[in-house]
Amino acid sequence: MAKSVIPLSDLPIVSAHSDVPKRDLFITGAAVLIDKPLHWSSFDAVHFVRNRIPVKKVGHAGTLDPLATGLLVLCTGKATRTISQIQSQEKIYETTITFGGSTPSYDAATEVDEEAEWEHITREQVQKTLEAEFTGTIVQSPPIYSAIRVEGERLYKKARRGEKIKTPPRQVTIHSCEILDFDPPDLRLKIVCGKGTYIRSIGHDLGLFLNSRAHLTSLRRTAIGTFSVANAFSPYTFDKFIEEA
Repeated sequence: MAKSVIPLSDLPIVSAHSDVPKRDLFITGAAVLIDKPLHWSSFDAVHFVRNRIPVKKVGHAGTLDPLATGLLVLCTGKATRTISQIQSQEKIYETTITFGGSTPSYDAATEVDEEAEWEHITREQVQKTLEAEFTGTIVQSPPIYSAIRVEGERLYKKARRGEKIKTPPRQVTIHSCEILDFDPPDLRLKIVCGKGTYIRSIGHDLGLFLNSRAHLTSLRRTAIGTFSVANAFSPYTFDKFIEEA
């Protein structure tokens, strides 16, 4: 018999604005909203929560890189069956892209390996390029420093060994790219996108389209579907919260 899945509309949410729940709620299943700190891996956040609740079955609904911050939805107990539903929801990111240099990881995790001029880039050019090339259904290639499996192994492991890798292109959907600020060589964007989108690839590819090079220097996820980082716990506040449960 197939295991029942909790509809997202019925999923109990444990957030920074929740009343303190009974501890057995984590066993029956709930979603915990965490604001992942810089330099933590997604597994670090899972491990942190797992060590503080009375159930060891905890999973996250959508990886965030160590250099990214923001909303991570952790599901406990039977609610882990809803992870694929949550992952399929629309996501919102705020990011800073820095023109003038690209990196193998497409972010600041690795050193700049290609430099290019950026002084010619205007806000109007950025806006037109975002509308023409980064809106709707597009094809992008993930960074080689990513957790995608190729031949049964994570790509980043192959990349660290110096293997030459061609990443498989994929179709993704970008609903909108809004310019929040442009202070050259730094560009701040708000991006609303679908499942599987690599924001690092958007930054890298945007640099190429504008006859330059670019990489991400900050990334924050602010929402997944109806879940908002405004309602998420920091590790410190979750510690205090769980002490009262």
